Amino acid sequence: MSNVTNLLTFIDASPTAFHAVANLCAELEKSGRTRLTEGEGWKLEPGRGYFVTRNMSSVIAFDIPTGEADSFRMVAAHSDSPTFKIKENAELSVRGKYTKLNVERYGGMLFSTWFDRPLSVAGRVLVKTDKGMEARLVDIGRDIMVIPNVAIHMNREINDGFKYNAQTDLMPLFGDGESKGEFIKLVAEAACCDVGEILGSDLFLYPRTPGRLWGRENEYILSPRLDDLECAFSGLTAFLAAKAPEKGVNMLCVFDNEEVGSGTKQGADSTFLRDVMKRIFISLGKGREELYRAMAASFMLSADNAHAVHPNHPEKTDEENCTYMNEGIVIKFNANQRYTTDGVSAAFFHRLLKENEIPCQHFANRSDVAGGGTLGNISGSHVSINTLDIGLAQLAMHSACETAGAKDVDYMVNGMRAFYDTRVTLGRDGEFMF
Repeated sequence: MSNVTNLLTFIDASPTAFHAVANLCAELEKSGRTRLTEGEGWKLEPGRGYFVTRNMSSVIAFDIPTGEADSFRMVAAHSDSPTFKIKENAELSVRGKYTKLNVERYGGMLFSTWFDRPLSVAGRVLVKTDKGMEARLVDIGRDIMVIPNVAIHMNREINDGFKYNAQTDLMPLFGDGESKGEFIKLVAEAACCDVGEILGSDLFLYPRTPGRLWGRENEYILSPRLDDLECAFSGLTAFLAAKAPEKGVNMLCVFDNEEVGSGTKQGADSTFLRDVMKRIFISLGKGREELYRAMAASFMLSADNAHAVHPNHPEKTDEENCTYMNEGIVIKFNANQRYTTDGVSAAFFHRLLKENEIPCQHFANRSDVAGGGTLGNISGSHVSINTLDIGLAQLAMHSACETAGAKDVDYMVNGMRAFYDTRVTLGRDGEFMF
């Protein structure tokens, strides 16, 4: 269960995408990989590992092979989760008796799960310096607010269904009337600066709920942000454990903003991945033709969690193409390519998992339900490679706290590691050797 324990520690230390990426980078540095920046020249060496961040919330790590860099083996996940972002003019006074915070939702979440639980604030703050400004990660790290429910006596129909209004129902209570003006002081204290030195910020709410194991035999995980930090953690663990590549480049890609469409400079719908791939080949003295040939022989695992059969509502999922927690890696299919899996990528992964005795299961939405898109088909508009959509089965996706299977973490880590250790070459169109 060491992977599960480490996963929960990682998630608890990663209240925002900024913190998740900082923690990923710390592990990469600890492993001996070298941090690069996009604004400086790259001098890459065979047999060495590197990583680069964008916006502090996305990271791409890669290991240069000792031999030919003739392909890429990529695992992609995302660092963000649905939450509430604090607006610039944050404090709202209520009749001079309460102070609440002005927030707006980020991504699509289950609103009701955020009520009546302790919340805190984390993110980054831009601080004025002698040279200009610098970004500092902050985490207030204690219970400082709550989104209170309206008593059932004042809303007797709530159990019959209620439509929440994001502007009126979801503002967190921060303190009494005398707390007006105090929030920014807490932020400045966390950033180790004066209030007047704060130039800007990206701050988010997060639930103060530590991850835990539960169940008759501790077979389940309950934690915030399982979607998709579970896959990001698994990708990192597999990447660090994989053999040093002799041929082909191993890559780990963790993007931000998947929950809001990925259309940012640091999202999967940006040039980030393609920029890094190009710069690797430029630094190694290779040309465009060699890059195109390498892309044709490449594979990506697009890793984002999947829906488990709900114990109270099994009818919500397809009768046969459905998944259960603790029964293995989920391979996701969709005829309209909301998931990228096709016969080629599925066949490759089926064989890989079978050879390594790793269980898998298949997911497809009910035919009358439209599923969401993933990183794979978004990044595919910039980098056209063979891609497979996978994940781990979980309940209550986009809840403030989600449930998944404890055994599945090892399945995913082992499957991703086997993928990193498998070399694929391309013959004719439709012919792969590995």
